[in-house]
Amino acid sequence: MVGPGALQRARRLCHWGPAVALAVVAVCSATAMADAALWYWPLDTAGGSVNFVMLLNWTVMILYNYFSAMFVGPGYVPLGWTPEKSQDCMYLQYCKVCQSYKAPRSHHCRKCNRCVMKMDHHCPWINNCCGYQNHASFTLFLLLAPLGCIHASFIFIMTMYTQLYNRISFGWSSVKIDMSAAKRDPRPIIPFGLSAFAASLFALGLALGTTIAVGMLFIIQMKVILTNKTSIESWIEEKAKDRIQYYQTGETFIFPYDMGSKWKNFRQVFTWSGIPEGDGLDWPVRDGCHQYSLTIEQLKQKADKRVRSVRYRAIEDYSGVCCPVTKGVKTFFTTPCTEEPRIALSKGDLILATRGLKHWMYGEKILISAADGGIRERGWFPRKCVEKCQYDSETDQPVDGEKKSK
Repeated sequence: MVGPGALQRARRLCHWGPAVALAVVAVCSATAMADAALWYWPLDTAGGSVNFVMLLNWTVMILYNYFSAMFVGPGYVPLGWTPEKSQDCMYLQYCKVCQSYKAPRSHHCRKCNRCVMKMDHHCPWINNCCGYQNHASFTLFLLLAPLGCIHASFIFIMTMYTQLYNRISFGWSSVKIDMSAAKRDPRPIIPFGLSAFAASLFALGLALGTTIAVGMLFIIQMKVILTNKTSIESWIEEKAKDRIQYYQTGETFIFPYDMGSKWKNFRQVFTWSGIPEGDGLDWPVRDGCHQYSLTIEQLKQKADKRVRSVRYRAIEDYSGVCCPVTKGVKTFFTTPCTEEPRIALSKGDLILATRGLKHWMYGEKILISAADGGIRERGWFPRKCVEKCQYDSETDQPVDGEKKSK
């Protein structure tokens, strides 16, 4: 019988992200191996053998770290978790979905439907979250993929150069390329015709694009690792500065998990054993901070968001589609480029808006019915579907992203 773990892994693969990522790896690797046999036949010289073995090595290491990041997962806060000391509950947020408190550095992922330990982000390319357990393997994948693509790109370029060198003839007013047959003796095992040239050129573009895109992601990940912050925590720190400046409280927010040394921060993620330090629930903190410094700041920001939110009432129905055709051309073409959900609206619904763009707003629907079970509905909706409530005390505050003078 197939166990639930195997079914879960199969579901991870059934997504556009892994399908595209694995297709890119397959195309670049297969084309590079074929071109390597044309350019530098591995059985003739030691250099050719080393080149081919290195190419295989890149492919194996990339796939190993990719599947490790996907299947090992980030690690989840146990369902029903509570801190050891009951009085510490006042410093933590409670997750109604997981029926547990959110441990320090954990966040609830709507896609995984679980609270993720040390959540960095949900990555569509691995169809899983990047967090406590798989941060190292995910970052290694981001490093190895560009390095492998650089090697493959060099092979593509050298193969096309060596194969076309004797096939190009220059006339007075024209340049001819003979792609009919090989011009060398002995003839290659893999014939290099027009289709092979097109495949090599396509794979070259794919490899260069992957090098740039994934390389930039690697740089971003290394920046957050060397400061021992996740992408979410970097955003929380920015909002802490904004909150302090907005209210002129005179506070100083110190990020508690930065160990003060890039090497120490690096060792929090990368270890010789491959297992990250700690248990994902309790974390070492710097002097002057304690385990719940960040969660206390999150509670302050949550309360501040409530105060600064604006109440709106729906004046038009909205189905919740990503790009609504009936809400205007500008609304259609300026839909937020994010995986955050849209919320369906019915005329008369009340929404607390917390941030907004020119034609879209983000907020939480105010649920009145007890049948809703206390589950919050948050997401984006078109600005033209709502109007500001005129007689509400919360309307004196501007939506985040709008000018305070409004």
